[in-house]
Amino acid sequence: MRTRFGLAMAAVLMLGGSAATAQTLPDYMAPISGKTNAAPGDVATGDVLALNTAMFELYGDAAKVFQKNILGKHPVILGLFSGAGGRLILYRPGQPPLDAPQVPIVYQLLKSVGHSTMALAEVVGPYVDNPDNKSWRGAMLAFRSRMQSALDSLDATPMQADWRDNNRTILKNNIAFMDECLASGVIPFARLEAFGKQQAPFLARNVAWAAQTQVAHWMGVLADWKAQLGPDWEKTYAASNTIYVARQNNVIFSVLAQFFGPDAINTRLLLIETVSFTTTPADMLESLTRIIADRSVGALFFGSYHLMDYELMGGDARAAIITETGKRGMTPFLPPLVPFGSKQWPTLVTPGPGPATIADLK
Repeated sequence: MRTRFGLAMAAVLMLGGSAATAQTLPDYMAPISGKTNAAPGDVATGDVLALNTAMFELYGDAAKVFQKNILGKHPVILGLFSGAGGRLILYRPGQPPLDAPQVPIVYQLLKSVGHSTMALAEVVGPYVDNPDNKSWRGAMLAFRSRMQSALDSLDATPMQADWRDNNRTILKNNIAFMDECLASGVIPFARLEAFGKQQAPFLARNVAWAAQTQVAHWMGVLADWKAQLGPDWEKTYAASNTIYVARQNNVIFSVLAQFFGPDAINTRLLLIETVSFTTTPADMLESLTRIIADRSVGALFFGSYHLMDYELMGGDARAAIITETGKRGMTPFLPPLVPFGSKQWPTLVTPGPGPATIADLK
């Protein structure tokens, strides 16, 4: 506080009225003093741009009130990505948040074994066909020790017998591959490629079983919550977060969609994109609040409740792109126009040739 006050006083001495400028400044002001000039245009530009800066502060203050109002009138479900198969939280007016039970631990066990196999490619990838570089050996030896411990304790895990057999095979194959690399001191690409093909069918089974476990769990949770909420379900909002790689066929969003139905997509059921796999409930609520609040602003100024769900300048920018590409002899390449408030899935929806599931790759 004292530092800020001192800087403020220095500013007053430098920029103050005629009484301050008429006198000669003392020597201790010399390092920071000097006549400053500002062009009228720069001052005017700064004054106008300050409005935009102030807008964010005002919006932040208002958002706190908006969020309280929304949670006071509407149940809200947040579906958050996590390494444990996701997290679902139910907010009900006047009640504390309710965390759903976690996905059964077998889901994490299946993923852990599968990820351990794919991690081997990360360990050896930079050193394929490079016999002169042995820097990978330390990491592989340490990982092999962990792999052996997992194999030795596999029978004690809560996993049904046929699933355990599949994971035992994966772990044994991993260890055999590592032992071969360590013994030869080299990682030929042909061997790595053969290893990948060897493990693929076993990994595919783990993926399928993990998905079945996750989906069955969350379907049960949402069926229970929908019954608890009764008629209030029709005014419930839900949002799920996603990073790019998990955007297509997002598991939690897809499960939520089964209970909310097509008409709720992009209206009461939202997929919120983030830049990381995980986010906090507070950040998710803030994003949901902004979306809902912006809709009211769009309706107030433009008469369209869903206008602000879209890039506001997107329509005019589209027209400008068509004009500018025409000037340059180019053919514009743009997606089709869709109406505000579209109920389409917020992911890729146009079918085409090529594999679309792991099963298609066989």
